[in-house]
Amino acid sequence: MDIHLIPAFADNYIYLLRDPASGAVGVVDPGDAQPVLAELERRNWTLTHIFNTHHHNDHIGGNHALKARYGADVIGPRADVARIPDMETCLGEGETISFGSLTAHVFFVPGHTSGHIAFWFPEAKVLFSGDTLFALGCGRLFEGTPAQMWASLVKLRGLPDDTRVYCGHEYTLSNARFAVTVEPGNAALKARAAEISAQREREEPTIPSILGVEKATNPFLRADAPEVQSALGMAGADPVAVFAEIRGRKDRF
Repeated sequence: MDIHLIPAFADNYIYLLRDPASGAVGVVDPGDAQPVLAELERRNWTLTHIFNTHHHNDHIGGNHALKARYGADVIGPRADVARIPDMETCLGEGETISFGSLTAHVFFVPGHTSGHIAFWFPEAKVLFSGDTLFALGCGRLFEGTPAQMWASLVKLRGLPDDTRVYCGHEYTLSNARFAVTVEPGNAALKARAAEISAQREREEPTIPSILGVEKATNPFLRADAPEVQSALGMAGADPVAVFAEIRGRKDRF
């Protein structure tokens, strides 16, 4: 799968996808149609699939214009059918959808919103996590509970270590600055934070991240790790409570 990052707004990423075997072309979370249209026209590609992870306008705002131009299938969470205009293919936990020669597996991952889903392409080793899992972070709990978000993150954490994670925003630098306050003794995290700082100074994207690296450094995936619990003074605590503490600290950071 060919994946191209399209920056949008202040810090969003829209992802343009192409399956070379079939010529299928998709876009993930097109909050703004214009940069997508420009890129499609530049490449002379015809859009066939529009993938939405959740209903927030900075992820779906371009749906209508893109569908009007190309007639592409608008795909998204069944739980948000009333909140995502133009959606035709509604999906939930455990379902799949074909994208050319590839297959997207759907995970229901509520927490950031009540209807959020993620798309995993096992053949391509790619996860589109929307605003559930960020590089070194996770989404704010606008509509869900800590228990829901922790369960969602544990679900995504179970994917293979070599999975490339494409998330909805370029938040990695601020996430890194926070993460080292949670787990200051994590050498891998400190090294990663330094690398991220250098990347951003060069104005390079930090996406995609690698899931195995996230498992070792992202505090939101590590609420059940003894070293994180000890660092927070919560040794042996329920991971949901530990996650809620980390999320609360990040909200105030």
